[in-house]
Amino acid sequence: MPIVAQSTETTDWVSRFADEVIEESERRAPGTESSVATAPVVVVASGLSPSGPIHLGNLREVMTPHLVADEIRRRGHQVRHLISWDDYDRYRKVPAGLDGVDDTWAEHIGKPLTSVPAPRGSAYPNWAEHFKAAMIESLAELGVEFDGISQTAQYTSGVYREQILHAIEHRADIDAILEQYRTKKAPAAAAKKQQKPLDEAEVEAAEGSGAAAEDDGSSGTVGYFPYKPYCGNCEKDLTTVTSYVDDTTELSYTCTACGFAETVRLSEFNRGKLVWKVDWPMRWAYEGVVFEPSGVDHSSPGSSFQVGGQIVGIFGGKQPIGPMYAFVGISGMAKMSSSKGGVPTPGDALKIMEPQILRWLYARRRPNQSFKIAFDQEIQRLYDEWDKLDAKVAEGAALPADVAAHARAVGTAGGELARTPRPLPYRTLASVADITAGHQDQALRILSDLDPENPLAALDEARPRYDKAEAWINTHVPADQRTIVREEADAELLKSLDEAARQSLRLLVDGLAENWSLDGLTHLVYGVPKVQAGFSADATPKELPPEIKTAQRTFFALLYHLLVGRDTGPRLPTLLLAVGQERVRALLGE
Repeated sequence: MPIVAQSTETTDWVSRFADEVIEESERRAPGTESSVATAPVVVVASGLSPSGPIHLGNLREVMTPHLVADEIRRRGHQVRHLISWDDYDRYRKVPAGLDGVDDTWAEHIGKPLTSVPAPRGSAYPNWAEHFKAAMIESLAELGVEFDGISQTAQYTSGVYREQILHAIEHRADIDAILEQYRTKKAPAAAAKKQQKPLDEAEVEAAEGSGAAAEDDGSSGTVGYFPYKPYCGNCEKDLTTVTSYVDDTTELSYTCTACGFAETVRLSEFNRGKLVWKVDWPMRWAYEGVVFEPSGVDHSSPGSSFQVGGQIVGIFGGKQPIGPMYAFVGISGMAKMSSSKGGVPTPGDALKIMEPQILRWLYARRRPNQSFKIAFDQEIQRLYDEWDKLDAKVAEGAALPADVAAHARAVGTAGGELARTPRPLPYRTLASVADITAGHQDQALRILSDLDPENPLAALDEARPRYDKAEAWINTHVPADQRTIVREEADAELLKSLDEAARQSLRLLVDGLAENWSLDGLTHLVYGVPKVQAGFSADATPKELPPEIKTAQRTFFALLYHLLVGRDTGPRLPTLLLAVGQERVRALLGE
């Protein structure tokens, strides 16, 4: 069932951009704005280069226009979200640390990405298709609706022939525009200056952004030329245009890689492309793009987006509304650089978090705000925050902007994303998955004991959240932090305890049966030190002296040592449920 459009009172960034984009689209097609039914199709765009794993920073390139497009769609307008796969870009370097790839791939540098072999063992025909496939799968899970355009298909089929010839005809005009910026600071350097200091991962993401660093055209024997042929022999773009005849469109080039030379007619030739700073604005005009964001490296003085705003007029088009988006950082995983191994991708994130959570991270922050995606212990806090918001929205107690971000996270104009029927706390599920080490029957037993009055009937009720938590435990928690319950009681430690410590263990053991639920055990473990000090187990922190907190920490550390041989571990109520009453009694010496 479609999600109803949010009230315009929700002044979140998505709504504001949707207002601007609809207004701009109608301004570009005057006379069609009388009703939603006759309004023009609104075109928003993203561009992705499948030069390697497409990481979570690149996902912002998609999620920003997706969220805006979805809001426009919720309002009843027709909208088209284009994703241009820049698979006709040159292969620049061999990413390190990729399975099935070695240094022999360096021989393909300079070829189109679709002419580079896929990693060994891949089911896909070439490099570009291999890395596109993983992203397409993730976008489907995230509920992103889009029209994909292969730039290889566009260029090699001659779709852009008129645009190419037009660019060459007006090459002097393009050169004059570019000349204004050639003495400006390099895009990556300017990007760094514009923002707060970036961490190392963010700087690498800025400097390694593929097409942003491309040259703006050759200035060889024919002067400035905005087109680069791929060699007819070795397929590489290490070519130099040696002559061009405007009347006949005859172009001659030589290849510096293999020495091959040929003369072709550009009016018939389809094996080459416009240089990036001309290619991008050409596509804005060709597709009628109204909204397309860009990263910091594309938005600084002299970079692609800024220069494109002037070049697009040569093609009879207008520059889209284009917010600059900030970098996405990572906590708890290898630093993010598409030129190196260990790059966290949307697929990596979706293994450990539900799509709603990942959508929410992009929806709740304005594009120019940076944020981090947690692969470490912070993911548990993130889920706690999400569950609190979920409850507030259900109660009608959330702020309007938070309600809007929540609605954009849980579904699209087409309907809600599938969700976990019983969304138990992520940290609890992670603890259970850790303790049970893959034994699903044991996991179900423990999770059923969490709420005896409404027990979990099947593990599927806690899925997919349970599976995500289990994947996080298995792939992102170091072995020395995993929980291993003792096989036998620590007789030496038990023997060394004083009478007060032994009394605390007896109070706990005596209360197990009566309090065998998550809430009951929480009350019990926090209550034992209170009772020992002469207070009621129900006493609030305001009624207790500060020494009680110290006594509780000491008691908890003792329990952890007796149960798992460490002074920390999963939340004690969850751990106790996992170990089971009889085994707890045995390990505590009772």
